[in-house]
Parts: sequence; structure tokens; C-alpha cells
Amino acid sequence: MPDALPTDDLFLLIREPIDHAALVAHVRAAEDGAVVTFDGCVRDHSHGRRTLYLDYEAYESMALAKIREISAAIHEKFAIHRVAIAHRLGRLQIGETSVFIAVSAPHRPAAFDACRFAIDTLKRTVPIWKKEYFEDGAVWADGELPPAPPDTQIAKPAS
Repeated sequence: MPDALPTDDLFLLIREPIDHAALVAHVRAAEDGAVVTFDGCVRDHSHGRRTLYLDYEAYESMALAKIREISAAIHEKFAIHRVAIAHRLGRLQIGETSVFIAVSAPHRPAAFDACRFAIDTLKRTVPIWKKEYFEDGAVWADGELPPAPPDTQIAKPAS
């Protein structure tokens, strides 16, 4: 991993709507021939149930550290220029953006590959959790909670 990250990459955990245009403007430069974005938005259903809204929580300092690691990996793996990653926290309504990623590069293949790598790695490694609310209850989304440490005691079912 490089000793220092590019100082012009941008990482945000925010509780207000994400300004897509500002993130694109932040990564775009004269030497770039491509800006690729990913806009992850709240959909109105999950697993056959109608979603009412979502709540996102994070271990914020660790989440930002992991996002910086993703940026460093992107700069190592792909010929890109800049990265901006913003993730919402708190309550989000249907249609709102939960995560937005913008990647600039001189050429589009690197920008596309880096953007996909960023969202896929973020979903697997960054401690941000989503709780989905339905008409009949709420659940933490499957596959997004990190595994419990091996030494964690597992509760036995009540008899």
C-alpha cells in the first residue's frame, strides 16, 4: 500500500442528501477522458416485501479508514486519477441515494473497472449496516453485517 494517499480524493459519511454533481466536479480534471459513477439508491422492495425506508449505521472512524484503503487499492490496481466516495447515514426514503462513487481516469476502461471494484469492496469490507423497514417489521439486511469474531460466545436457544 502506498505511504500516502492522493490528497485530492474525497471520502464522506454524511447525514444529508449526497450532492452528485459536486462529487463529479471534484474528480473531473483536464487530463481525464472519463468519469464513471455509481449511484446506489433505496429501492421500494426487498425479498418480495415492500420497503418503507432504510436506516444506515456505521462504525464511522473504521468506515472512513476502510474507504481510504479502498482508494489506495484502486490507485494501485487501476490507471485512474481521482476517487470520491460518499455514503449516507441515518434514515433514507425510497429513491434517495445511499452511496455514490465517482472515479476519473484518462481512459474509460480503468474508470469502469475501478468504480466496480470500489462498490464491490465497500459492500464487503466497510462497517456500514442497513436496516430495512417494512409494513410488518424491520430486519438488518443479510450479507452486510461483518462476521462475529471467532471468540464471540454464541447464545444458546431458550428451552
